[in-house]
Amino acid sequence: MEPASKPVELPRSGKVPTDPAQVSASMDTDQGPIGLTLDNGKAPCTVNSFISLAQQGYFDNTQCHRLTTAASLSVLQCGDPDANGTGGPGYQFANEYPTDQYPPDDPALQDPVVYPRGTLAMANAGPNTNGSQFFLVYRDSQLPPQYTVFGSIDQAGLATLDKIAAGGVASGGQAADDGPPALKVTITSIRLD
Repeated sequence: MEPASKPVELPRSGKVPTDPAQVSASMDTDQGPIGLTLDNGKAPCTVNSFISLAQQGYFDNTQCHRLTTAASLSVLQCGDPDANGTGGPGYQFANEYPTDQYPPDDPALQDPVVYPRGTLAMANAGPNTNGSQFFLVYRDSQLPPQYTVFGSIDQAGLATLDKIAAGGVASGGQAADDGPPALKVTITSIRLD
């Protein structure tokens, strides 16, 4: 396990409440606002961690380091204070919905499903390696059901994401459709509404 990219207290542990089922949050960026509805009913551990990190200012003044513009994967990835795809909070936790809807060795876990436009999900480096990185889906994307969905994005947020996506990937990346966004995106804060 990697050390924390920023000092952080661990989120509460043990049985996490699923009430309220949904929690509203605002992600302010220098490219515009992104309103979030966190799905505490389906992904309580993920929401617990995300809220804990947000309340500690973990995401404040961090870059969204990755934009993908391929037809099958259209996301903006954020939540890494190191801004290189390797950073995290120094702890990891298990996948939740939709992964937990399948038996552990189910071959269907390898088959792509649609993560619809407006989905908020955790990025990971394999099973049960969730930390702080998350992605925002701005166009229906195909991924195996191994990424925890923990919320949705409001219309104003989708407009912000569309603007960022229209700017494309910064030149000099390894691929024309995957790399840092040409329009730099800094999260100024994430707070509960």
